[in-house]
Amino acid sequence: MTTTATEPVELAVSGMTCAACASRIERKLNKLDGVRASVNYATERATVHIGPDVDAQDVIAAVRKAGYDAEVRDRAEWDHSAAVADLRRRLVVAAVLAIPLGNLSISLALVPALRFPGWQALCALLALPVVAYSAWPFHRAALRNLRHGSTSMDTLVSLGVLASFGWAVWALVLGSSAPGYWLGFGVTAEGADAVYLDVAAGVTTFLLAGRYFETRSRRNAVGMLTALADLAAKDARVLRDGVEHLVPAATLRVGDLFVVRPGDALPADGVVTEGASAVDTATITGEPVPHDIRPGDRVVGGTVNLTGRLVVRATQVGAHTQLAQMSALAEQAAQRKAAVQRLVDRVCGVFVPVVLVLAALTLAGWLATGHDTRSAFTAAVAVLIIACPCALGLATPTALMVGVARAASLGVLVKGPEALEATRAVDTVVFDKTGTITTGRMTVVSTTAFDGTEQDVLRWAAAVESASEHPVARAIVTAAPDVPPADDFHAVVGGGARGVVDGVEVVVGSARLMTDLGITVPPAAHHWQADLGPVTAVLVARAGVVVGAIGVRDTVRPSAATAVARLHKLGLRTVLLTGDTRAVAHAVATEVGITDVVADVRPADKVAAVEDLRARGHRVAMVGDGVNDGPALATADLGMAIARGSDVAAHAADVILVREDLDAVPDAVELANRTLATIRGNLAWAFAYNTAAIPLAALGLLNPLIAGAAMSLSSVLVVTNSMRLRGYRPGGATIPGTDSASHPTT
Repeated sequence: MTTTATEPVELAVSGMTCAACASRIERKLNKLDGVRASVNYATERATVHIGPDVDAQDVIAAVRKAGYDAEVRDRAEWDHSAAVADLRRRLVVAAVLAIPLGNLSISLALVPALRFPGWQALCALLALPVVAYSAWPFHRAALRNLRHGSTSMDTLVSLGVLASFGWAVWALVLGSSAPGYWLGFGVTAEGADAVYLDVAAGVTTFLLAGRYFETRSRRNAVGMLTALADLAAKDARVLRDGVEHLVPAATLRVGDLFVVRPGDALPADGVVTEGASAVDTATITGEPVPHDIRPGDRVVGGTVNLTGRLVVRATQVGAHTQLAQMSALAEQAAQRKAAVQRLVDRVCGVFVPVVLVLAALTLAGWLATGHDTRSAFTAAVAVLIIACPCALGLATPTALMVGVARAASLGVLVKGPEALEATRAVDTVVFDKTGTITTGRMTVVSTTAFDGTEQDVLRWAAAVESASEHPVARAIVTAAPDVPPADDFHAVVGGGARGVVDGVEVVVGSARLMTDLGITVPPAAHHWQADLGPVTAVLVARAGVVVGAIGVRDTVRPSAATAVARLHKLGLRTVLLTGDTRAVAHAVATEVGITDVVADVRPADKVAAVEDLRARGHRVAMVGDGVNDGPALATADLGMAIARGSDVAAHAADVILVREDLDAVPDAVELANRTLATIRGNLAWAFAYNTAAIPLAALGLLNPLIAGAAMSLSSVLVVTNSMRLRGYRPGGATIPGTDSASHPTT
């Protein structure tokens, strides 16, 4: 299968056991000509951009050559359940044998009177299945690494387990007269080397338990990313010749009519043609209140019809539905790596070789300072086991996965970790007005004529605006008694439109547009607007003369005031940026609590306003409707677009607000704060743990059994701390630094 240049290929990768494995695969793939790859250990997936001369099978072959396995994701998905079941079986064997082995070996080691002939052989037989079968995943990965001249955390574990077992068997076969030593709760008698069998079995059990819970937790975290896709209906009731036919939802085509009964999920995006009902959109937008739906309203696949029967015409199907795009965007975000994760990957890549050197130096140092071989060996094995960088490798990706998935469930699509990092850094939030702070559903509140009748003014304006999708244009067209045809239509960006109606040129737009076109604005127009108050004034000129004016007013979103108040509580500055007049802009800003207003600007001026804020040292987030605000969204440090219908993928923003509720903006900021605080807490714990534990092990203050338990607990602790993000509730987050999520808890 040959692909076009830079086309991304998603691979499911199996066999990875730590972040070092992901780094190794990534390096191998990036060495291929025309290949750019990113491998995520937490999701066990790789995103590979390949050139026109590279085949996807070549990439898979490179992964397999590195000792792992991979499949293109559209043909196979690795099932975490199989890995969890395998680890469970190995853990059960290890636990069942390690418990009697521990009791037996320690009892006999401490109390020589209890020993019986062949007790050492019995201990070895109990330990052998644990070391050979239960610990095989560690040995297999270590052998794979050895074949490719590399190392990973499995190398450390395998060496530690085999060294402990080998030392004990060696001593049992050859005999030992070594004196007793401190075990943590007592001093063993002479010849108690069999206790190292208990260390080998115990370390394997603890590490397997840690990996089992880690894998199960990662499966749950990855499952959050695909939960959105699972909301999609599997079947659809297609209406053909008045008869319902139950068909797979995947066979739906654009234009098909389908029936949605009460209690059913919608199989695709569409427009209601018949029926009225209430639709639960909570799974898509996070809004708990159902929406009343009537003919002409747009509906989204994955939402649930609650009451009446609906007939819907499909407008977006399959991968083009809003639900599918939400799922894809959320998954892509988790696949991409944050800057801090790229640093961690580089650290993990060199960490294991350094630990092997430290273990060797520990062994040599203890021997050189006159200590006995057993003590030197104990310290070296403890260093090998305690230093495994699992927690370090899991610290960032698990938190990102859960944070991005939780955001998606709240109707906030974060396109990547860079967006999360940018959200955390912003100090100023700039809002567009029409369609953002306001609903965008405008109505005509006043019409006046300076020449002719008010009906003529509306007719001429509606004729020109009928070809426009702007909210003001729709309001004028709706209010007109009839709409004559217009020719030679031209939209004027940021100002209005012009066209020919009944053979005469008509211009519709702002006073600025009239002035720019050399059309004189009469004093009566200014007086009319002053008397009317804060409305959007649309002037109508015919044959170069202003003949009338139309007043249009928008309604403020109910959530705008609370959203702005929450942003202020978070310490963020808010700015209203609009092309509307200063009077209208200040009236709206006062209503919602925004103090800074930049009004009467064109789209190009919006870009300049955002750039000016950035030049003054502010980190700016721009919130717009994603249509006219595209340049400003792209210019800001963080673009947040309010999505409409199924146009999710069309927005060039970093964050997409699926629900048309401005509380999604502070929700996104709070969740970003919580996620990054969790990442910082995870990394602080992981770095501190390894930094403190390795010297303790090297000094002989940690025996291998305790080291194995502590290393496993560290990984489980990091994953569990990340999973706490699932419990985030809007409005409940705190400022980073005081957030409890910044510190791992047991």
